[in-house]
Amino acid sequence: MVPSADPITPIDASDCKHAWHPFTQMQEYFSNPRLHLVKGEGSWLIDAEGNRYLDGNASVWTNVHGHNDPDLNAALKAQLEQVAHVTLLGLNHRVASELAEDLASLTDGALPRCFFTDNGSNAIEVALKLSFQYWQLMGREEKRGVISMRGAYHGDTFGTMSVGDSSGFHQRFTPWLFHSKIFSAPSHVECAGQVQASEVQSSLQELEKILQNESSRIACLILEPRVQGAAGMRQQPQGFLKSAALLCQKYQVHLILDEVFTGFGRLGSLTAAEQEGVVPDFLCLAKGLAAGYLPLAATLTRESIFSAFQGHFSEGKTFFHGHTFSGNPLACAVARASLKKLRPMIQSGQLTESASLLGREISQNFATHPQVCGYRQLGLTAAIDFSPADRRRHWPVDLRAGYQVSLLARKHGLIIRPLADSILFVPPIAIKPDEIRHLVKAVRLAVDEVLPKLEVHSLS
Repeated sequence: MVPSADPITPIDASDCKHAWHPFTQMQEYFSNPRLHLVKGEGSWLIDAEGNRYLDGNASVWTNVHGHNDPDLNAALKAQLEQVAHVTLLGLNHRVASELAEDLASLTDGALPRCFFTDNGSNAIEVALKLSFQYWQLMGREEKRGVISMRGAYHGDTFGTMSVGDSSGFHQRFTPWLFHSKIFSAPSHVECAGQVQASEVQSSLQELEKILQNESSRIACLILEPRVQGAAGMRQQPQGFLKSAALLCQKYQVHLILDEVFTGFGRLGSLTAAEQEGVVPDFLCLAKGLAAGYLPLAATLTRESIFSAFQGHFSEGKTFFHGHTFSGNPLACAVARASLKKLRPMIQSGQLTESASLLGREISQNFATHPQVCGYRQLGLTAAIDFSPADRRRHWPVDLRAGYQVSLLARKHGLIIRPLADSILFVPPIAIKPDEIRHLVKAVRLAVDEVLPKLEVHSLS
């Protein structure tokens, strides 16, 4: 496919000729102005022409302290002078051991064992495989099923696609996926601490019915706690996670918490689970773990699960799983420096204040907007949904309402990503108050310019 406009720079020419971007329709990409980023400063990204954009997507939900943070840069440089990479396959290095100890403290030692990987999908794959193999080692070969929640997204590998419910992304691969049990998500919407709607009992009853009938064949339940990010920031009420955890205990099913997105300050605490006093059997971490600097992920688990894998080699208990760059020293060094900065930030109340401001700004700008049919916010996550003003129809798919808003937001100094006819707000954790106001204002300006025109076009 040849771009519709001539490339304007050498980097643009190389991009158009050779690159294939993730989650991107390349024909659409070629037909619009292409953004080439060259530098980051705090919550801002700078393009090749010197224009500044607030990183409203936190570089796909990863950035914690902003770009080019001096403390994280120093940690990275110091480690680079020691060793850039050491495999953890039968070997060890200092910063991996120290980071594993740091991560064990997230659950006060209840999950003392850490298996490093390099991205969120792999962290989930590890948890799924550990749960499966654990029950096999315990002589419970029949316990191999997985339960997940409606709208779940756990990654794009075949295992994580199998336990997800993101048909828009994964439906094409269904013939290659294994079956998992899906139960309905609770219905809950809040913004700025104000609950608009909440219903949880039918979801829990559906989950318990599955467990009552099939727990002898179920290995694990996997959940994204409090917020399902890729489902459009779909929320769960406080207490739902605790109830689900108690059901897992009652029916002897492992609980896997996918905190790839929700961990490391996104909801105002180091993990979402700690807000309800829940300790899962497996805790999966990624994205903010290395503060958006380098690929790093971890799966934490209990000592009792780790112990089941110990034995003579001939017993077949070894966990045969690993990745080349698991626990990379550079990434681990940055992660340790990030945690050191993040803990006092959380304790100071800064994140609570930022979340409150984000919620207020969202409510004030979009609660009564004629083309906004829904809005929600929890912690430093938020979403707004678009529809024609009459509320009786959806935008035609090829109008790409959310995408058009995200493109125009660049004109107002903002990079943000859509999800169908929604815009998702996921700023860096350390975002400042004036930057939060800029974030919401830029989206409002883009919405006001794009959607009325689409309204007219959709009726023609």
